[in-house]
Amino acid sequence: MNSLRTSPLGQDFPSFRPDHTRTTLQDAQKTKPSTSKPKRLRLRLVQSQPPADSKLRPELDSAMAAGEQHSNPQISSSSKNSSGRPVTPFWKEKYERDARRYWDIFYKRHEDKFFKDRHYLDKEWGKYFEAQDGGNLVVLEVGCGAGNTVFPLLSTYPDIYVHACDFSSRAVDLVKKHKDFRPDRVNAFACDITSEQLTEHVEPSSVDIVTMIFMLSAVAPDKMPLVLQNIRNILKHGGRVLFRDYAFGDLAQERLMSKGQQISENFYVRGDGTRAYYFSNEYLVDLFSNCGFTLEEICVHNKKVENRSLDLVMNRNWIQATFTLNSAGSLSPNNQHGHHTCEGKEDKLAVETSQKSDSEEIDLSVDFSNMFGISRYLDEAQIVRIKAKGHDFKIKVLAKEYQHTCKLTGLMLWESAQFMCSLLAENPSIVAGRRVLEIGCGSAGICSMVAASFAQFIVATDGDEESLNLLRQNTSSNLEAEFLDRVLVRKLLWGNEDDMKAVKELSGNGAGFDCIIGTDVTYNPDAILPLFKTARELISDKANGDSGAVLILCYIQRRVDEDSILSASKSQGFRLVDKWINGVNESNGIISSWFCGNDVCSAFQNVTFSILYFQV
Repeated sequence: MNSLRTSPLGQDFPSFRPDHTRTTLQDAQKTKPSTSKPKRLRLRLVQSQPPADSKLRPELDSAMAAGEQHSNPQISSSSKNSSGRPVTPFWKEKYERDARRYWDIFYKRHEDKFFKDRHYLDKEWGKYFEAQDGGNLVVLEVGCGAGNTVFPLLSTYPDIYVHACDFSSRAVDLVKKHKDFRPDRVNAFACDITSEQLTEHVEPSSVDIVTMIFMLSAVAPDKMPLVLQNIRNILKHGGRVLFRDYAFGDLAQERLMSKGQQISENFYVRGDGTRAYYFSNEYLVDLFSNCGFTLEEICVHNKKVENRSLDLVMNRNWIQATFTLNSAGSLSPNNQHGHHTCEGKEDKLAVETSQKSDSEEIDLSVDFSNMFGISRYLDEAQIVRIKAKGHDFKIKVLAKEYQHTCKLTGLMLWESAQFMCSLLAENPSIVAGRRVLEIGCGSAGICSMVAASFAQFIVATDGDEESLNLLRQNTSSNLEAEFLDRVLVRKLLWGNEDDMKAVKELSGNGAGFDCIIGTDVTYNPDAILPLFKTARELISDKANGDSGAVLILCYIQRRVDEDSILSASKSQGFRLVDKWINGVNESNGIISSWFCGNDVCSAFQNVTFSILYFQV
């Protein structure tokens, strides 16, 4: 993959690795639900009482942390300060539309092994779960997941009854399959509380406590009021909401910002398609207040997590609050009762990359592998069998269900590569005796492996090391020694002078390549020009026999139209000789001849491919 390529999601791959040395928060933004210009407040890395000269609004003075300054860089919620572009409106809508599906995939993949059981609830909020006057307490867990809150509560408080709901039906199934699940104590059900009424499953005004543990952050900000209004309908007057979620300035937010995964202000999409909002104190208080809740207590926690193997100290922030549902006529003029700040302290947790301490109580849903770019997707890799004329490959690639969530598109096998692989097998003359270069080949390398049977040699390139490592595994496990010796695997970031020079030297005296092939490498507008610049640098200027050197691109049109591709190619001295679009051929019919006497088209009849044939 090239450093300028994006996944088919339309999100950029950053061409650098952010500095993961210790990062601290200097200023935390206070964001109201309104469109007014956001204010800022200073937060300490360690929660403390606000200074005497705090200028925050009166009802929040005692609830906000304040600050000593640090010399480390600031983090801003503004997308213009992030390293990558915000996701496009198309994908913003898709993440919202398919939110349930992404969480179902999450729980299919992790089952009940991702989050630790939340035994800290007793320490933090134990006083609220003790039933008064011998009555039975009724609790609603919103976003119950696999039951990491439900079952610790049932174990500690035998007299409570729990309603447990989640967006993901797969998560609810995990709750029902838990060894401690009892239908007489737990009512587990799937519910999208942004659009479905809780009163269909829970009696109105019957719940004493609602727990929202790392749940509301997964909801789009414009739908958060709908969630709280829904909760109001089932909560008793005077009932409480116990809230814990991501806080503004958490290291995970900085990581997501640097990767260009911002959907809107303080709202991001993770690599697995799930989303996370990072709350400021004021935003959270205003959100609940506007929905008729009163703040009792609020604080921002900071935990310093030390990763010794990477020599890093990571600042993880979360916000914790308690709200009560207002009774009629009980509000003060400013819609707030008296409340207090829960005291915080600086915690330091030492862990290795592969394990976490049993004492860890921060259950943020970004683990160390995701935090530092160590891919966990290969655990989900599958073996795909690819047959082409005279070839039978067994390729290890990432399962296609992750194609919309994994940033490393090179770990997957795309249709254009399969299509071109079949054409090369049916038409060996395309590469026979030639010095061949494949650009952006990813981890499968099936075009390179077919070409190895006929070409003088082939250099298979990609910009991603993880894809290249898997490519080496696939070539070595599928090619006989004679053909494996003809395949050279190299890193090539488009536009990188050192990479281009190293690859060109492999062509033999720097003469360049007779045939360059690229499949599905044209979907990022920003990468088109670097692609053609790189191809122009590496293609041979000398004719090979009766034909000149060629550049062949096979793709499914996504975000880049044909005119943009042709404009970029022309600017770099390429001449379009022939093109073929799903059976429609122009010019002299070079490409059409590749389909004579075979059934390649019929095997891919449900996909619209384009092939462009260039010379210099």
